[in-house]
Amino acid sequence: MFTIGILSDTHLQAPDSYFKKICRQRLGGCDAIVHAGDLIDISVLDVFCEKEVYAVHGNSCNARTRAILPERRVFEILGYTIALCHGTGPRHNIEDRVFSMFPDADCIVYGHSHQAACNRYGSCLLVNPGSFQATSRYGHPGSYALLRIDGTGLHSSLHSLAED
Repeated sequence: MFTIGILSDTHLQAPDSYFKKICRQRLGGCDAIVHAGDLIDISVLDVFCEKEVYAVHGNSCNARTRAILPERRVFEILGYTIALCHGTGPRHNIEDRVFSMFPDADCIVYGHSHQAACNRYGSCLLVNPGSFQATSRYGHPGSYALLRIDGTGLHSSLHSLAED
């Protein structure tokens, strides 16, 4: 089994001690990391230097991060096409908009709304990990997602940072 840790909307200028600790605890066993944007600064990804990392910038990222990370990304892991973007606009129809960008993907990872969700859109799995903060600015508990790839396909799960 291959496990991908998925996070978004960290909104950090630099990785602080809480972020480092929670990443070790919750994402340490993952084979790869996907960050769906709004890191603010690319140094946030330094925490994952020993892992394969896929990331995009978001609307709140600084100029340096925007210059280094793409707005959208498509990659393949174990034969599955995974698309990655931050997302834009209102929350109410964000899944329609991200699906229209990547209609042939097996899985689309996005952020922006700070609302965690795992849904199927036809045969495509859409994953929004929510905001990887203790409490997001919209009042939702901080969260992340895990994507597991095994012989039977893609399997996603959402996890709260409040879980013990």
